[in-house]
Amino acid sequence: MTTRTHARPDGPGTRGILYVHSAPSALCPHIEWAVGGVLGVAVSLDWTPQPAQPGTYRSELSWSGPAGSAAAVASALRGWNHLRFEITEEPTSSSEGTRFSFTPELGVYHAVTGLHGDIMIPEDRLKAAVVKAALGDTTLLNEIDKLLGKPWDDELETFRHAGDGAPVRWLHQVV
Repeated sequence: MTTRTHARPDGPGTRGILYVHSAPSALCPHIEWAVGGVLGVAVSLDWTPQPAQPGTYRSELSWSGPAGSAAAVASALRGWNHLRFEITEEPTSSSEGTRFSFTPELGVYHAVTGLHGDIMIPEDRLKAAVVKAALGDTTLLNEIDKLLGKPWDDELETFRHAGDGAPVRWLHQVV
């Protein structure tokens, strides 16, 4: 295995899980290549048919690497048509955790997560939601749902359940 130089050897290590909920078969090797490029190791995923969307495949990957790896993977995969994924990153002693979700219809959702997995919403985003609701553009409940990622959860829920019992592979970065 080759060590990738983008990883800070002195930076905090973390781990997370990548869930590829649905991808057309032609995209699967490109996903492996992109994730491997970010994590600095060759990635070979076990793809299984996604029953929620015939003709697509799903896979899961548990990974470890430097803090910020989830953001880098999400950036590498975002915008690919017909791809649905989520990636999480556990917090470290010097960084919060993160969660990214992507669907072709909604784009990228990003949340900062605390030690116990709770979504932490910055004060300014809450204030902006209250202002939008006060102006009558939307309801406060609708804005809070967006801040919590509910539209992404609603869209991905069918794909999550269709993957119950699928195998998970562990990937560790060599530094």
